[in-house]
Amino acid sequence: MSELVAGAGVTDAGRTPSGAALWKKDDWWAVAVGLGLIALAYVLFAGGSSLAWLAVIPAKWTTGDQLAAHFAANWQRYVAQLALWLVVVSVALGALGYRLRDTVPAFVFLYVVSVAIFALGQWASAVKYNLEPPLVALVVGLLIANLNLLPRGLDAGFRVEFYIKLGVVLLGATLPFTLIVWAGPVALVQASIVSIVTFGVIFAVARALGLDPRFAAVLGVGGAVCGVSAAIAIAAAVGARKQDAAIVISIVILWAILMIFALPFASELLALPAGVSGAWIGTSEFADAAGFAAAQAYGDIASKVPGAPAGAADQSVAAFTLMKVVGRDVWIGIWAVVLSIVAATRWEPTGIDSRAGVGDIWRRFPKFVIGFLLASIFITLVAQSVGHAQFGKAATADLVTPIKNLRTWAFAFGFLSIGLTTRLRDLAGVGPKPLLAFSAGVAVNIVLGFVLSVLVFGGYWAQLGQ
Repeated sequence: MSELVAGAGVTDAGRTPSGAALWKKDDWWAVAVGLGLIALAYVLFAGGSSLAWLAVIPAKWTTGDQLAAHFAANWQRYVAQLALWLVVVSVALGALGYRLRDTVPAFVFLYVVSVAIFALGQWASAVKYNLEPPLVALVVGLLIANLNLLPRGLDAGFRVEFYIKLGVVLLGATLPFTLIVWAGPVALVQASIVSIVTFGVIFAVARALGLDPRFAAVLGVGGAVCGVSAAIAIAAAVGARKQDAAIVISIVILWAILMIFALPFASELLALPAGVSGAWIGTSEFADAAGFAAAQAYGDIASKVPGAPAGAADQSVAAFTLMKVVGRDVWIGIWAVVLSIVAATRWEPTGIDSRAGVGDIWRRFPKFVIGFLLASIFITLVAQSVGHAQFGKAATADLVTPIKNLRTWAFAFGFLSIGLTTRLRDLAGVGPKPLLAFSAGVAVNIVLGFVLSVLVFGGYWAQLGQ
């Protein structure tokens, strides 16, 4: 899972040293918190109640009076929800080594701004002005961060990776496991083609430009798989220079931000079905957080098109998740093993550990995917136990919808945090050769992703979940 903000001006101010224990990994905290919220929602549902009261979201509105009336009638619910999120986030980030004096004010700010952006997105005319919440959150965050309107210490509470991983786990509870099994082989095949071809193009161009093979490998995997995390993992695996990973991270962030705007715009221009666009975004984005922002933005657009199928907004995010998170991200470990062997046997030794083995695949495997799958299996079993007819009526409203709303909040925190932790001046000084090599891969990635998502597997993605 790539953290878009790493290397983009994010500081670890307020963080204390941490060990390698499970409770020091944001993957496992995302799994624990996500499954905990799902369990709470189920216990309430089984007891004849619901988490819906706490899982409040701004209502659709046309006039300012309607919006004011909504908040006047529901302010207690928002206060209670803030308290719930604050406890959850404080416990998780505290365990990860961040100080409460930094994370608490940061999260309160994050929540308040997210409420405002969420409310703007519910405006009846928002779609006419392209005010999709993920894009608005990114722009607002970028402005705040790059105008230096907040102290850098608050970055400790803007943990993009944790919020996005938490959102993915909660997403599992809204995707039946049968759907994942049905689309999984297509996602894995498409992801494998994209990963191998994109890596090959970037590596070949980088070598042709005279770049060191280790640096070329880091560039290649950064574009082929999961940008930031991949750059860090592969740099360690092949013994690249420390600055090589930093350069690749900067390039990944630059292109990831551009794609947040470009891919939904192109999808709308081409009138792509929501699932097809989500798959294309999944093959063409370079960071999970940025990809989720783009997929949700287009899902919002597609759902408002006359005649759009029910669930179009979720279809885009589901296709992206299957394509990027389930399909491409698992390649981090595979590339780490393969390239560590190549570096040790074919390239000049630089003190790397040549003993990397198959165990590295598990070590680098994105663990939050396990939470995503467990959530999906759990909700599928619940549906079978209560019967699909009953599940479609009561359970959807009292169990699934509250989880879906909490997922939307988690993603909103992640999208806003992307902007709040990205300083554009930190992206300068990359150099023309690495940028050119990576950009060549971008061009191939986008075209290949479009061909696979639209022409080859378009029928699968267009019918996803229907």
